[in-house]
Amino acid sequence: MRMRKRVPLALTVMMVAASVPAWASNKKKDVDAIGSRRVAHRSMISEEKEIAIGKRYATAIDRSARIIKDPVINEYVNRVAQNVARNSDLKIPLTVKVIDSPDINAFALPGGFLYVNSGLLQAADEEDQLAGVMAHEIAHVAARHWASQMTKATILQYAMLPLMFTPLSYPVYIGLSEGLNMGIPLAFLKFNRDDEAEADYLGIQYMYKAGYDPNAYVAFFGRIVQEQRSNPGSVPSIFADHPPTADRIIKTEEEIKTDLPKRSEYLVSTSEFNDMKTRLAGVMSLRRKMGKSENGPTLRKRQPASKTSPTTQPSGKQNPEADKPPVLQRRD
Repeated sequence: MRMRKRVPLALTVMMVAASVPAWASNKKKDVDAIGSRRVAHRSMISEEKEIAIGKRYATAIDRSARIIKDPVINEYVNRVAQNVARNSDLKIPLTVKVIDSPDINAFALPGGFLYVNSGLLQAADEEDQLAGVMAHEIAHVAARHWASQMTKATILQYAMLPLMFTPLSYPVYIGLSEGLNMGIPLAFLKFNRDDEAEADYLGIQYMYKAGYDPNAYVAFFGRIVQEQRSNPGSVPSIFADHPPTADRIIKTEEEIKTDLPKRSEYLVSTSEFNDMKTRLAGVMSLRRKMGKSENGPTLRKRQPASKTSPTTQPSGKQNPEADKPPVLQRRD
């Protein structure tokens, strides 16, 4: 009986420990400490295992999605993302790829695999807006939100094992098991509100550290929300898993005012950003034309009918009489 009581208690302690991030005593608000502090939540999954899992899912995405391989676009997006990553708490390498998708979105797989949709690149007016969205996703990876969420789900599954041996509790166990369905694709993994709030907060810190104005992050989402309200359906997807609600926007604005010292100037945009946008427009236009040519009807020229020679039968076989030599006949 004592052991039966201790097991759930131990699991509860483990769950609480997993939900407490390592930055609790590392001055989370100290922007100057970015890079030397550890913001990752505790997890039963090692970083090596997390990278291996992310790589497996990234391989599947690369096979199924239409990846843009233009060197100019990829080099620019990767350069902006790596600049943010260098000014973040990320401890693992970051891999960045661009997907041909009209959705205004970006997502990060566990292990540092970041995907940016072409729709996001087209919707951003300046470089700082793009950097803000990528900073949010980099924050998810730096805080190891996926690994923490998997750890808590695993602990809950172990905690349910004693229920199977408790009388009249099997239906309860079945209900809890269905509620812990872990079959959700990683690309569409939904984080809880606390994780999203933390990614917002860390993301604006990383923007600030990289030289961007964190208010651009809030302004970008505010503009997208206004467009969606004025023209419903105009924006296919804007972080469908974590929409920028008014509460999140207001909270982020307050954190910027209270926790980030004002600067006299910020990096807003670059000429490379405009070059990338022009290049992307050309690439997308060419892809649309190629798509139409591949899916559209094709014209075939009608071949002229071949004339049958006097030595050839209609069936295509040669007339055997034509092979005989001419015969001279005597005229009477």
